[in-house]
Amino acid sequence: MVSAEILGLQAGELPEPLNGDVVQRWQSVLERCDTSELNAARQWYCDFAASSRRIELLRAFACSPALADLCVRHPEWLPALDDKALLANSVAADSWRNELLAECATCSSAEDLARVLRQFRNRHWLRIVWRDLNRLAEMEETVADLSHMAEACVDVALDFLHRQLCEERGQPQSKAGTPQQLVVIAMGKLGAGELNLSSDIDLIFAYPEAGETAGAARSVDNQEFFIRLGQRLIKALDTRTADGFVFRVDMRLRPYGQSGPLVISFDALEEYYQDQGRDWERYALIKARCIAGDRTAGAQLLAQLRPFVYRRYLDFSAIESLREMKGMIQREVLRRQLQDNIKLGAGGIREIEFIAQCFQLIRGGQELPLQALELQTILQELAKQQYLPVDVVSELIEAYRFLRNTEHAIQAARDQQTQQLPSSDSERCALALAMGFTGDWAAFVAALSEHRQRVSHCFANVIAPVETDVERPHLSHQRWRSMLDDLHQDVVRATLEEAGFDAADEAARLLVALLKGASVQRMQGRGRDRLYGLLPLLLEDLCGVSAPTETLLRLIPFIEAVLRRTAYLVLLIENPGARGRLVELCDASPWIARQLAAHPVLLDELLDARSLYSMPDKDGLTSELRQRLLRIEGDDLEAQMEALRYFRLAHVLRVAASEVTDSLPLMKVSDYLTAIAEVVLAAVLDIAWQNLIDKHGSPVPAGDDQRHFVVLGYGKLGGIELSYGSDLDLVFLHDLPSSAMTDGDRQVDAGTFFTRLGQRIIHILTTTTRLGALYEVDMRLRPSGNSGLLVSSFTAFSDYQQNQAWTWEHQALVRVRAVAGDAKLAEKFDDLRRQILCKTRQQAALAEEVIAMRQKMREHLLLGVNKNTEFDLKQGEGGIVDIEFMVQYAVLAWSHQHPPLTHYTDNIRILESLNNNGLISSA
Repeated sequence: MVSAEILGLQAGELPEPLNGDVVQRWQSVLERCDTSELNAARQWYCDFAASSRRIELLRAFACSPALADLCVRHPEWLPALDDKALLANSVAADSWRNELLAECATCSSAEDLARVLRQFRNRHWLRIVWRDLNRLAEMEETVADLSHMAEACVDVALDFLHRQLCEERGQPQSKAGTPQQLVVIAMGKLGAGELNLSSDIDLIFAYPEAGETAGAARSVDNQEFFIRLGQRLIKALDTRTADGFVFRVDMRLRPYGQSGPLVISFDALEEYYQDQGRDWERYALIKARCIAGDRTAGAQLLAQLRPFVYRRYLDFSAIESLREMKGMIQREVLRRQLQDNIKLGAGGIREIEFIAQCFQLIRGGQELPLQALELQTILQELAKQQYLPVDVVSELIEAYRFLRNTEHAIQAARDQQTQQLPSSDSERCALALAMGFTGDWAAFVAALSEHRQRVSHCFANVIAPVETDVERPHLSHQRWRSMLDDLHQDVVRATLEEAGFDAADEAARLLVALLKGASVQRMQGRGRDRLYGLLPLLLEDLCGVSAPTETLLRLIPFIEAVLRRTAYLVLLIENPGARGRLVELCDASPWIARQLAAHPVLLDELLDARSLYSMPDKDGLTSELRQRLLRIEGDDLEAQMEALRYFRLAHVLRVAASEVTDSLPLMKVSDYLTAIAEVVLAAVLDIAWQNLIDKHGSPVPAGDDQRHFVVLGYGKLGGIELSYGSDLDLVFLHDLPSSAMTDGDRQVDAGTFFTRLGQRIIHILTTTTRLGALYEVDMRLRPSGNSGLLVSSFTAFSDYQQNQAWTWEHQALVRVRAVAGDAKLAEKFDDLRRQILCKTRQQAALAEEVIAMRQKMREHLLLGVNKNTEFDLKQGEGGIVDIEFMVQYAVLAWSHQHPPLTHYTDNIRILESLNNNGLISSA
């Protein structure tokens, strides 16, 4: 027997309660080495104990009896790992599979495979724990290594067993003869790449298509083949042998759980989730990832399941479901006395996961970065998108890392799947040492408690019980509930009258018609409960507006629009501020009420009053839209079009909200509406340009950084005077020789290229999608109108304006400017515009032409209007267009003497310029 004195423990190197255990473990290892074959290993241990790194050995033996046991069973492993510098350094992500493949090369049976897998797992577990306990690896590296190791084990084992089973049963094929492979989907922590030291691995097995095997004496059905393969894979990983196990495999997340088939086809899987998928299965699929088998098919499967996981609209019902799940967990914590469980207890790992999942499920359908798998990535995105304050996210990440390190230290002790804090003094001392508190349990508990309190506080604010985050039912709400329970017209009218509703008869009729209508009657139980939960809150809010009945009339189409997407009802129940702003804005503006009814997704904009009532400048708008589009694949035109439409709808709503609440003056309203259109046009041009050069290459010579294309905005767009329903009067110009050719494989001439570019821009702007069209576009102001070319060359445009244009076309030039495209071509256009507007004209003849055009317009556009009783604000005598014509006449008549009149395109500043040049009086 070799004396343990060789270890030479010094006073204070380890906490006193751990000294005896460490010496005993050290002695057991040296005794195991006391044979000639292990002399080299014994020498390594003695040399290491005498080196400057001895504290690593002491900490590892003190904090992990399981690690010490592995060293007793395989004393040669630590020296071998150290010789390869694997104790001191990270392992590359792409090396795990190759290493395991090399070790499995000599395997000829399932038994050989099982032994190699277990030794591979145990050897690397030893290395990972050593690095983790000694803080040679950050928590992120530890979970990544464990995940890479598990993925390699599953993948290599599946390949081996698939080949073996094919030799016995033949190659599985689809009915068309395409070879089939099993697809292994990892869920939970393995799916996210966040496995812990003693995790189960949650798996789902699927295969692409039905069919049968070929090449064997007897064919079998594909499902039978893959079930047998799945059973062998589980046995290879899960069965405990003399070498232990690789990973415990949990298959309970598959469709129908333990009662369902072990392996299921893609079609059956999709049908199950579509018809029977439950909320908790959505949450499970958040972290789903294909880790083995046919990865291409696996990725396609997960893409097909994404609409089940991530709703295209804001899904606030997720809060309700997560709250129910958390309630179940809390009851289980109390029942099993798990308050000291750092995963399931208050302020534990599960609460941080729930916070992230809540935002993922609510917003992940619209915010693609929230579909990430890793929890810390999601939390950082929540800070970036300002869904959570930066300091709160920092606290959550710090707490998560502390809790996961604690979890690893607990599990490293015995290689057991537990998150329960230890109860014995020596285990507590070891845990405190592993966590950097030099064995001081009280100090560790204080730090742990602080982290858990912060997590609990954030969790309570995000997923609080209903009675704390939604105001308690006010006494007055009881009258609404009683009224809704009865729903007799006279009772409803009397209750509304008592509450101060004007025209209570009409309000009662509207409400009863809504609730007795077919749409409400067809609602399922939970949806109806949500509607009846919202209405008392909404009716109470209506009592505070000037015209409750009129506002109710405006709200009813919105309520009808969201009856089948009751997550919006939950949003309004959960967010009193958003509900109050909905009522306020619908009271102030029937247009806003119609917008919200047409596009309930815009409710998201009501959540934050700061953003709702504040407009970013044009640079801010550009940056926001760019960020939104960067999250979308460049070739996904449909998603880009939806993003553009949502951006425009959301910002126009913000303008309207700011206008009706008097926080935005009239002139700024049209400025912002115009800025929104310009930012959208620039983005549309970028998308259309990229689409065309991907197909045909670029028409622009190499080294030229210009596109030689410009979008001109006429009318209200050119005059920076857009209103809410304005269309866009556009003209497209280019200045490349039409004979120039693109440089792609499918070459076209520049004229064709720019014509297709114009067509694509119009398509993106005018196509009606789920969120409507971006803008209506009018191209009739281009040279020769509807019969002219869609895109004119600058030379042709210049010639037309100089020699062929009518006076009314020069009038139109007063209110035109370049709104998107090249700066250089825009300058050329500005020079041309100025030159034409500054031409000397005979004023009498000009006046006659302008008056004649105005009269012709008025007669055409006011057909059917009773001029004695009705006044058309825009076209009537003394209306807006009369002012515009006067301004245009003035610019054409006097610019040759007063060139500054051509500087501006908007009526107000032109009028100011006329005044400044002494052409009209201040009055």
